[in-house]
Amino acid sequence: MSVSSKALIDRRVGLQSVTKFNTKLQRITEELREQILAPQPRKNPPTFTSSQVASMCGIDRNRFNYLASKEGSTLPAGEGQGNRRSRVYSLAETREWIRQVADIPKTPLERRGVGAAKILISCNLKGGSCKTTTAMNLAQGLTLLNRKVLIIDVDPQASITELCGMYAEKEIGEDDTVLPYIYDQDFELKSVVRPTYWHGIDLIAAHPNLFSAEFKIPSMIAEGAEGFVFWRLLRSGLEPLRADYDYIIIDSAPSLSYLTINALLAADAIIMPLVPESLDFMSSVSFWSLFSDLATSFVDLGEDKTYDFITVLLSKVENGPTSSASVVKSWAQRAYSDWLHTIEIPSSSVASSSSLALSTVFDMSKGDAAERSLARVRDPMMAFCQWVDEQYYEHWRSA
Repeated sequence: MSVSSKALIDRRVGLQSVTKFNTKLQRITEELREQILAPQPRKNPPTFTSSQVASMCGIDRNRFNYLASKEGSTLPAGEGQGNRRSRVYSLAETREWIRQVADIPKTPLERRGVGAAKILISCNLKGGSCKTTTAMNLAQGLTLLNRKVLIIDVDPQASITELCGMYAEKEIGEDDTVLPYIYDQDFELKSVVRPTYWHGIDLIAAHPNLFSAEFKIPSMIAEGAEGFVFWRLLRSGLEPLRADYDYIIIDSAPSLSYLTINALLAADAIIMPLVPESLDFMSSVSFWSLFSDLATSFVDLGEDKTYDFITVLLSKVENGPTSSASVVKSWAQRAYSDWLHTIEIPSSSVASSSSLALSTVFDMSKGDAAERSLARVRDPMMAFCQWVDEQYYEHWRSA
């Protein structure tokens, strides 16, 4: 049979067909979520061995054992493992050990009960850039330095909300997000803060209807309300929350939307994860070009903004013989110079597997994966968290 005589498949798609397709897609997605997403209370934080707790506290096992058995100790005892002498510790118990034992500068929140939170944003215009994973890992790592963290999800895709174990559409409504504040600046964002499965991390969740902010904010600009400065909207709303946290981490949308612009102008520091591939690099260049145009406009309008730091973090780095990472890294070094961080987060099958389960490498307990493979990603990420925290050591001491 000739090609011309074959019956052609009718590939036309009408609007009603799109609606039917979406109904089917939502059903399939719901089934997959039931399999891979572990919402509260099914999503559980990791446990830690005595050796891991000792390491995080910066002490050896002998010192750890002495402190654990010392009479009158207020340190958590953990839970014994069968007949063995080894013990495991919950996340909350581990953080208490770190609080009491680790030589880490205390923050104003820990010293006086009133925080002076620094706001960090993870941003990139390209999907698949590790933006959300980096934000979640950063939040988790900082809590392992005994910091209290608030995550704010301003991405309508709500990826970090789901990493926190919540169904973005099933458990979260648009009134549980920053959206009520966008519509009414008398609304207190504190009222939509919720705890997560991870001890030390709270969340302001996202919902697909967050996209309506992209219509509301321009309408407010058009109305020309006296004193209304649209790019300071989120900054003002977050100000009261600084007293309750050490860090506020914003996960933004992969677009330079009104909410992303607000998040960038609310942030004290910018972290851009960058996968060393050519398209990702060119996308990062586009981001800075667009943001530069905006920054020039804001300066002309009297905006006085200084970031504590801007850093580009190479992520999902593949150093195999066929990888182009080394070439793109040389581009990044030339382009970003001092902004390019010396720490790199390598590509890993462990990280890929955890992403498939809507988890991170910090969610894994010992035994969930080969320790060496897990450490290959977790250790540099933890080192980056420590670097971020160190940028504020003097701030903590003087505040």
